[in-house]
Amino acid sequence: MPEDNRELGVELGDLQEDIQSEDFPIGHDELLEKYGDEEIEMSGETTTLEELIGPLGEDQYRDYGEVEQAIMNMVGDEAIGRKNYSDRTPPASGEQRQDEGAPDQEGQEGQESF
Repeated sequence: MPEDNRELGVELGDLQEDIQSEDFPIGHDELLEKYGDEEIEMSGETTTLEELIGPLGEDQYRDYGEVEQAIMNMVGDEAIGRKNYSDRTPPASGEQRQDEGAPDQEGQEGQESF
């Protein structure tokens, strides 16, 4: 198993292994009873599993993948790190490039995406 348990800006740490070794299916309430106080790190910030997925109120999870998907679905902007960061070169003279993460980034008519 890889030493780094970070995915998409979320660090599950030992919680990942604990949940993976759980007997599935497992009920939402049972999962939170066992692991709800476990901390999840997101770009230097922490939250508990219960704070993150508690509001979902799922009946049960069939496997670890469903638990992980629930976590990733509930992670907000705090997990992405630096907002509006791009490792692309700066725009060339006369080129208009929208900042990443700008509110109107998607759905612009007449612009080609690369």
